Amino acid sequence: MSVDVREGADLRHVDTWVFDLDNTLYPLESGLAARMSPRITDFVERLTGLPRPEALALQKRYLAEHGLTLRGLMDHHGVDPDAYHAVFHDVPLDCLSPDPALVAALRRLPGRRLIFTNSDDVHTERVLEALGLAGLFEDVFHIGSAAFAPKPSRAAFDAIVRAHAIEPRVTAFFEDSERNLEPAAALGMTTVLVGPHADASTAPFVHHRTPALAPFLAEARLKETNPT
Repeated sequence: MSVDVREGADLRHVDTWVFDLDNTLYPLESGLAARMSPRITDFVERLTGLPRPEALALQKRYLAEHGLTLRGLMDHHGVDPDAYHAVFHDVPLDCLSPDPALVAALRRLPGRRLIFTNSDDVHTERVLEALGLAGLFEDVFHIGSAAFAPKPSRAAFDAIVRAHAIEPRVTAFFEDSERNLEPAAALGMTTVLVGPHADASTAPFVHHRTPALAPFLAEARLKETNPT
């Protein structure tokens, strides 16, 4: 059932907060995804020699089948992930800026905060710096941390659970991709779908929906850290 942000989602059981990076910690409408996608197509086009429309189709097919275009390129073309990721390391980030409301909302969360992303470490660090969020997270669990097993694979979730001794029942996971929330819910995590299409979701494994992250976190009911 969708939760109105003004009601304040009941997250008093949560002490581990796991966040996707791209299009979750910043809005889709920032335009960063639109800057990155053509670079993926460029890479696939150069690698395969396919005409651009076919390269784009292959890019999208690997994304759908593997959860990440890179995984398909590694499995079927032997692509070096470092070479792939390097094409994004100079993407201009001037479309991103710090959101004081988000910074404040993240700071009020009790317990630990983690990033769980299909991006690499360099891109993640650049984005967090641009958003003014560097230092707010205990760790970044990036695609390399999961041995390049991407969300929504169960292997990726098992890897972060092991690496950080996560107890799913007291964990909330925030994502802009609906399908990435299904394995989290299966493990027992509380799931939150974020973004402009969140309210349209009817998936039973999505527990909360919000078009924007900052107000949702700001209004959520949290565990008391210093009870009187």
